[in-house]
Amino acid sequence: MMTALPRPFARLWRRALVALLLLAASAPQAAPPMLLAGQYTQGVEVSRYWVSEKYDGVRAWWDGARLQTRGGQPIAAPAWFTDGWPRTVMEGELWGGRGTFEAVSGAVRSAQPDDKVWRGIRLMVFDLPEHPGTFDARLRALQQLHAAHPAPTWQPVPQWRGSTHEALMADLQNIVSGGGEGVMLHRGSSHYRAGRNDDLLKLKAADDAEAIVRAHLPGKGKYAGMTGALLVEREEDGARFRIGSGLTDELRRHPPAPGTIITYRYNGLTRRGLPRFPRFWRIHTPAPEAEKAAAAPP
Repeated sequence: MMTALPRPFARLWRRALVALLLLAASAPQAAPPMLLAGQYTQGVEVSRYWVSEKYDGVRAWWDGARLQTRGGQPIAAPAWFTDGWPRTVMEGELWGGRGTFEAVSGAVRSAQPDDKVWRGIRLMVFDLPEHPGTFDARLRALQQLHAAHPAPTWQPVPQWRGSTHEALMADLQNIVSGGGEGVMLHRGSSHYRAGRNDDLLKLKAADDAEAIVRAHLPGKGKYAGMTGALLVEREEDGARFRIGSGLTDELRRHPPAPGTIITYRYNGLTRRGLPRFPRFWRIHTPAPEAEKAAAAPP
């Protein structure tokens, strides 16, 4: 027969157990096996693809029970936000409308969800990763899923069938002139496969891409004592290069942590295949440790 713990020890034990449960709930999972977009170039057979707007939001993965970032970090959305969602794996973009990236990114990083901010956000779902069919079939299944589980906080991304390069460029111009970012193309006959490939393509008015911060390089002259440039690594091939242009003084004093995924803009590629005139644009996905620090309550 077990002897009851003295009251002070029992209280400490309960507190330790609660702390362990909270730690387990907030721990990042393995990064979801997402499909990543390649770059559209003229010559692609546009009629084989579905076209949609490229949203200026935060990529998210619903595993049937909770939301995660692209890096596997749990997203602390309010409980009502996912109420009534299907127990089906869905991939999409948390989006609050054109020009709201900073607000959505801040909401995703926060451990204390702000109902007012989250009421302006929806998960724009563009794929069902675990569905065994082609993208044509997945689109039909997605519409059926939404009809069976309607909720105001998630919806399928509107898609239309591509036709020609000229029509695609007209779509791009219409979206960009309205404050949008670009267009996405998804091959209708493709099955879901993780990694970067030409089943998914993106087209934007300006070239941009993502890279992982690997190190902070010291500044010189007026930037002495601060970060002069970021040493970054391109995700798809591991190529490394420096980005110094576009960094504000605040970012130079407090640069993105190693492991952070940033978005940079550039003007084409050099003969070596590296971005020409790369310049920092924004943080795409904070490093897991940086996310934890940002999310920690004061």
